[in-house]
Amino acid sequence: MRQPSCRMNDDEYQLLARAASACRMSVASFLAHAALKAARDLDRTAAEIATEREVLNELFALRRHLGHIGNNVNQVAKALNSGADAPNTLAVLDAVTRAARRVDAFTQNYLQTVTPAA
Repeated sequence: MRQPSCRMNDDEYQLLARAASACRMSVASFLAHAALKAARDLDRTAAEIATEREVLNELFALRRHLGHIGNNVNQVAKALNSGADAPNTLAVLDAVTRAARRVDAFTQNYLQTVTPAA
């Protein structure tokens, strides 16, 4: 018998211990079971990791984009509140609409990926 070991921080261990308890398994048994299941299906495991990275990358891109749009909305509001003309108002509102559609499309795609139709 071989006895591999791994290191994890307290939060990771607590998460592992709760999962093992929920499955009525020891931590060691749960860890072995989960690791062997992942090892037997490397294509799925790699796809899940790639999907997680893609989700994070998209969320960061959306955050940056929404930050830029927020700055533009503030500039338009400042101009309008001071009585100035804001010639970029329609472009800013169009950007808000595009961003909202992008968030909606991403959310729908993510939900379909996470919870495929039965």
